[in-house]
Amino acid sequence: MALTLPTGARIVAATHNPGKARELAALLEGRFDVVAASALGLPEPDEPETTFAGNALIKARAAADGCGLVALADDSGLSLAALGGAPGVHSARWSGPNRDFGHAMELVERRLEDTGSDDVSAWFTCALAVAWPKGPAVVVEGRVDGAVTFPPRGTLGFGYDPIFLPEGGTRTFGELPAAEKDAVSHRTRAFEKLKAALFE
Repeated sequence: MALTLPTGARIVAATHNPGKARELAALLEGRFDVVAASALGLPEPDEPETTFAGNALIKARAAADGCGLVALADDSGLSLAALGGAPGVHSARWSGPNRDFGHAMELVERRLEDTGSDDVSAWFTCALAVAWPKGPAVVVEGRVDGAVTFPPRGTLGFGYDPIFLPEGGTRTFGELPAAEKDAVSHRTRAFEKLKAALFE
């Protein structure tokens, strides 16, 4: 299957998260005119799946069928070994109804302390799904390993970025400029697979 959209065609980023919308647009390298689902007034679908891939597909399909445009969706999250992979697919839910990731990072720290474990290993997973309206879809995943660190450091990025140290790094994702984060991020790794699936 090849992505047959001409350069400049409109594609919907199936997210209501401004940070994700910006990163998805950046990954597309100016190839398309990217509009966020929130800007089109599309509702956020329920995400009942237990995998990132399953939830990404739900979001892409809902956006594509809801507006008639090809949709790119992301489902991603932070997992800690000591927490059995949590928060995982529930990463956004840990931030509460107001999407307060300061609260979410505090919750991660408290839960980790409650385990009594000194294992701070963690990983970010990103599933990307592209869906055509009433048509086919492609889903891929990328992952970056590292560790969590407290207190949070950095004001760049979004979500859990200020507590995540990528493997071999000394700065959190929250301290890395966008270009440096994009060079190693789970989202970029997933997108490399997506390009291989769609553009070759």
